[in-house]
Amino acid sequence: MSIPNPPPERQSAYQPHGQHAAPPPPASAVPPASAVPPASVPPAVAPPVPPPAEPPRPAAPSVDNGRYWAGVAATALVAALVGVVGVIVLDQIINIDLVVKDLFGTDSVGAAYVLGGALSAVVAGALLQLLVVTTPRPRAFFGWIMFLAIVVAALIPLTWTDDTSAALASGGINLVVGIAIWTLLSSVLARTLRPGVVVE
Repeated sequence: MSIPNPPPERQSAYQPHGQHAAPPPPASAVPPASAVPPASVPPAVAPPVPPPAEPPRPAAPSVDNGRYWAGVAATALVAALVGVVGVIVLDQIINIDLVVKDLFGTDSVGAAYVLGGALSAVVAGALLQLLVVTTPRPRAFFGWIMFLAIVVAALIPLTWTDDTSAALASGGINLVVGIAIWTLLSSVLARTLRPGVVVE
């Protein structure tokens, strides 16, 4: 005779007073793994940018003094010779009485032009060197100064006499002397100028 299996135990429907069975959590209450926000990553901090380095400053240009002043002396000689040639041609050959201000007391028209031309060249050379070491564009300033000085030197004899031919002849010599000084000193500077070196 077979013995029947005992029935499975059933959960008693009776619960003690005050105790309730906790219902299982719904499936939607547990967030999926993909919905969990990733851990916050601190933003990358850029390294500090150093301030830009100050660019090197160029030093003021200078001239080769020995060669420069040798050129100035040669310019003075040329200016003096231009004055002598002008006096010979206009005063001795064409017989035009030149008008000059003999500032040196030479009592000679030729000597006055020689000393005046040489001294003008030396003064202009010193001025050009001063402009080189003190101004940003020495050639431009020197050009304007020489241009205006030549205009004055060419026109000022008209205020010394009523003889127009004598005044124009004297002004012409002054004009040629001034142009010679201007062009020669500009060439001397171009050959003796030392560009400014970079100073760190």
